[in-house]
Amino acid sequence: MAKKLLLTCIIVFGLYYIFFFSHIDQSVKLIFKVIPMILLIFMAITQKAQSIKKYQRFIIIGLVFCMIGDYTLQWFLIGLTSFLIGHVFYIFAFSSTSEQPVPTWAKIGLLLYGAAMAIWIASTVFKSGETVLTFAVLAYISIILTMGWTAIRTSSPFAIIGALLFITSDSYLAINKFIMPLPFAHEIIMTTYYSAQILIALSILQYSEIRSKVVQ
Repeated sequence: MAKKLLLTCIIVFGLYYIFFFSHIDQSVKLIFKVIPMILLIFMAITQKAQSIKKYQRFIIIGLVFCMIGDYTLQWFLIGLTSFLIGHVFYIFAFSSTSEQPVPTWAKIGLLLYGAAMAIWIASTVFKSGETVLTFAVLAYISIILTMGWTAIRTSSPFAIIGALLFITSDSYLAINKFIMPLPFAHEIIMTTYYSAQILIALSILQYSEIRSKVVQ
């Protein structure tokens, strides 16, 4: 019951920020932006997962760095670095599992998508003279695709769908920021982002259940 109530609060605060906070003071807006993440971190900490403490710990640390990224994205490189670190911890969590191999079609799909995004986004940034930002973007693309790759190993639909939604959110953000304005950018980016984080946090219990069945 408490978990459902907390999850409801996360969704309500997330929707409130996405759809009703577009024209207010930036400092207040940023506070409401991180409230869903604070609640998510609390939910992740209080989940009673069995025998996967390493997985749970890495997910919690990843959520914390993503929350920092949410607040610091106004200074883009700092925010990007925080998210990158967050993804590294998600990779640590997902890599600690080995429930299923990554299918060849998924490997090829992620590699082709990553190459296309790297050529499109990074080349555009490089042409603008932002060399440091170009390398940061390339590093971020590599890390987030690795995060998606390793999520498949968990056999957790929540982890896999969450990782793919994260890739979708960041792709839409990158295209909107560096290539061209996209329709409903804020709404789509934040909806997919919060959905991704919710599913990744919920994957703690789901993966715990998967491991329990394997042990039995």
